[in-house]
Amino acid sequence: MIRFAFLIIFICSAAWAVEPDEVLTNVEHETRARAISKNLRCLVCRNENIDSSNAGIAKDLRILVRDRIKEGDSNEEVIEFITDRYGEYVLLNPKMSFQNLLLWISGPLFLLLGGLISWRYAKHKGQDSTKELSEDEKTRLKEIMDD
Repeated sequence: MIRFAFLIIFICSAAWAVEPDEVLTNVEHETRARAISKNLRCLVCRNENIDSSNAGIAKDLRILVRDRIKEGDSNEEVIEFITDRYGEYVLLNPKMSFQNLLLWISGPLFLLLGGLISWRYAKHKGQDSTKELSEDEKTRLKEIMDD
C-alpha cells in the first residue's frame, strides 16, 4: 500500500511543477511553451527539464519562456535567447558542433590509447632484457674474477 502511495506521488510530481499562474491562456502558446520547456535543462537539477522541475530557477525559466512566446518570438528565437544567457549547458539535446564532437570522441579515444600503452608495456615487460656478453667482456670479466 505504501509503495502504491509513493508511486502515485512520484507520477503526479511532474504535474505540480508548472503552477497555474504560469499557464498561458492561449492553448497554442502554452503547447509551444511546454515543448520548449521539455528541451531545456534545469540548472539546479541534474538532467531534469524545467517543465517538471520544482526549483526556483526552473520556474523563472518557464516564466521567461512564456514571456518570450507572448512577445511573439519563434521557438528557435526563445531557445537562442536562453542559450545566449545560460550557455549551451541549458539544452538537454546540445547542438552538433566541433567542441561537442571532440568531447564525445575524446573519452573512448583516451581509453583506447591507455589500453594500447598498457598492452605495449606488458608486452615489453615480459621480454628478457639481458644481453649476451661479448667475447671482450667475457675475457675482461674472467681476468677480474681470477684476481
